[in-house]
Amino acid sequence: MRFLIRVFLALAALGVVAPVPAAEAPVDPRTKVDELFRDYDRSDMPGCALGVYRDGKIAYARGYGMANLELGVANSPQTVFDIGSTGKQFTAFSIQLLAQEGKLSLDDDIRKWMPEIPSYGKTITIRHLLHHTGGLRDYIELMSLQGVMQEDLTGDAEVLEIMARQKAPNFPPGEEHLYSNTGYNLLSMIVKRVSGLSLRDFAAERIFGPLGMTHTQYNDSHTRIIPNRATGYSRPKGGVFGIDMSDWEQTGDGAVVTTIEDLVRWDENFYDGKVGGPKLIEALHEVGVLNNGKKLQYASAIYVTTYRGLPAITHGGSWAGYRAQLMRFPKQHLSVACLCNNGGTANPSRLASKVADIYLGDLMSPAAEKKAAETPAAAPPEASAWTGGFRNAVTGDLVTLSLQDGILVADADGTPSRLTPDGQNRFHTANLPNGVARSETVFETAKGTTRPRMQVTTTDEDGDVETETFEPVERWTPGAADLAAFAGTYASRELDTTWRLVVEKGQLFIRHRGISTQALTPTVRDAFTLEGMNLIFRRGGGGKASGFTLDAGRVRGVVFARAAD
Repeated sequence: MRFLIRVFLALAALGVVAPVPAAEAPVDPRTKVDELFRDYDRSDMPGCALGVYRDGKIAYARGYGMANLELGVANSPQTVFDIGSTGKQFTAFSIQLLAQEGKLSLDDDIRKWMPEIPSYGKTITIRHLLHHTGGLRDYIELMSLQGVMQEDLTGDAEVLEIMARQKAPNFPPGEEHLYSNTGYNLLSMIVKRVSGLSLRDFAAERIFGPLGMTHTQYNDSHTRIIPNRATGYSRPKGGVFGIDMSDWEQTGDGAVVTTIEDLVRWDENFYDGKVGGPKLIEALHEVGVLNNGKKLQYASAIYVTTYRGLPAITHGGSWAGYRAQLMRFPKQHLSVACLCNNGGTANPSRLASKVADIYLGDLMSPAAEKKAAETPAAAPPEASAWTGGFRNAVTGDLVTLSLQDGILVADADGTPSRLTPDGQNRFHTANLPNGVARSETVFETAKGTTRPRMQVTTTDEDGDVETETFEPVERWTPGAADLAAFAGTYASRELDTTWRLVVEKGQLFIRHRGISTQALTPTVRDAFTLEGMNLIFRRGGGGKASGFTLDAGRVRGVVFARAAD
């Protein structure tokens, strides 16, 4: 053996034996994370703050970009951000605390505590509100349709006033899952009526104080001074950044401001149950169940889902110029918090997922290919008979299918999506919009028909899954006489407002504060769409429109009647 070693050394000295290459030093995950946020790490734009939590401690935290462009203050782990709907979990936790103490039941009729809400014939419970299955119309959408802007001063009184006007819910309780900020705002009022404390004071006393979250609070006053708060910004397409803040004072559905350094304390409470105990933590993870027995991924303001094969708990947030995501991997005891004040370009859900890839990628299933970069395959020959309009009978949304260079393209409200086949009648979307993780389309042709109906299943980056059915329809092209029949003033008692519809240059427009100035697009006969809104007109004597029904995403079936000329 010694002889062989001496021979080896001699040969190495003569250069006969190739040297063994040195092992490459592993790249520090923090370096990879910083590279992800490189576009925001600038002194001339708003950005984000990031926190990676491992085993109850901060493994990495950093700020990127500016908290305030006017004063030149940079973002940091100590910067205070509005976290939008991510804050709903504190409201849910407050309700669960009161339920644990026997002061309310999750199966209480909400009218026991909120008699201002009309009775719609079937009981809506607190549990329904927690899971977004109560069917109540979203107050933010209602106020927007009313003409209220986020710069206007509103509070709980305005929510109760407009909700008391609603003649019907979106659907019977328990029949569907449709995200509604109304439910969580009402939960904040229930906390106050049950405990005698505002949600701000209740959470400070029962959650934030005990956990040592000294920079976290519900902000229920638009004039409150909050040290180290980031300003919210947004940027219109092709424009420059501008301040994007809100004067709304409602709580429950949002209004929580916090920091990266505070959120690690909240995150760890899901493991040690310092506040509430393990039974309450378990209750928070109980997902909603529809009347038909279908289990949701939505529990008490958290999505119980998976990401690349790993169990994950997530919830994002978006309000004014703020965006947020808190993503937890319980089995690995690792979480990622991403808080942004860049409402123009930041996507914290996607950023948090990419950070998780860096830290846990070796434990995950292989990442899906980047669909945005793929070249869609040609559609099958039979797809040539599928082109035309497809309409969602529930929401009124219209999708137009066309073949472009052999590729099947779906256009929804001016946003084209290229479909690539996964089989004869199954497709996925090649160019996904922000916030969408996957979109799948299935065509189902019934006997005796030439055009199929279309079923679209969309999974967002929180793991929430939505399936919509679109039936084939014939597109309608109204003439000048048709458009003239729709012009006039229409009033809605439910919104306590009036809209004016006018015909200009051969197109129909809505003239109302806060409503898009773009022209309405005709869909099927006597129906129009505009940026997620769908108007279905009724005709009276002489063929003149007597009113219309409005569907707008989280609001369905609002009635408008023609006002006296």
